[in-house]
Amino acid sequence: MTKIFTDHQARWITGIALLAVVGLIGWIDNFFIMWSFLGLIYIFAFYEAMQLFRLQSAAMYFWALLLWVFAYFYPNPDDLFFLFMVLFGGTLAYTHNFNPRLMLPFLYPVSGILFFLILYQDFGIEAMIWLLVTVAVTDIGAFLVGKQIGKTKFSDTSPNKTIEGVLGGLILATLAGTYAGLYIAPFWTALFVTLFTSVASIFGDLFESYLKRQAGVKDSGDLLPGHGGILDRIDGYLFGAIVMVVAMRAFF
Repeated sequence: MTKIFTDHQARWITGIALLAVVGLIGWIDNFFIMWSFLGLIYIFAFYEAMQLFRLQSAAMYFWALLLWVFAYFYPNPDDLFFLFMVLFGGTLAYTHNFNPRLMLPFLYPVSGILFFLILYQDFGIEAMIWLLVTVAVTDIGAFLVGKQIGKTKFSDTSPNKTIEGVLGGLILATLAGTYAGLYIAPFWTALFVTLFTSVASIFGDLFESYLKRQAGVKDSGDLLPGHGGILDRIDGYLFGAIVMVVAMRAFF
């Protein structure tokens, strides 16, 4: 077990530093600060997605920033995503020379990060902590269990993932996440929301691996030592945040 920590020292140090920053922002619990922090993640993630999708368009960054500014003032940020899709679709139909692939970064990662903001706005910092615990334990549990007993490959998309590791992460996350969810939800609601979110985060991570494989790169970027880029760190959260919001709206 000690070897796992020493062999991945940069990963653990970066992870602890990120946790400290997130913990401080959660402790402050201010909408403007949360919006600003998520906005910083949003811009880096958008840039990395543009690279993964091999897109070049300075105007896209303007539209991405405009969308995030509107998200601060508009009470239902998820509506903005669909509004932008209508605008893009209308532009494509009218001009005939608009590249439809430019929609891809708005599907991923923009939609997921908007749901981060929605989760905080609609359900509070407790829900953000619940999401953090669920996805983090899914990831760490899968990593540790996979290193110890993993033998069966989970998917060709990510050869290092094992079924044993995935199941281990899922079980540990369901236990830890359910406990975190009890602060704002009844037991069975907390259990099912956690389970669905954990499963979604697994496939969010897998989807990011698929994009990197398609782009022929190992990491989405190099901003975070031991982790790669921003998308490498938040991939599970992008799927997990969407599913958690949808599940909480369904069960609450």
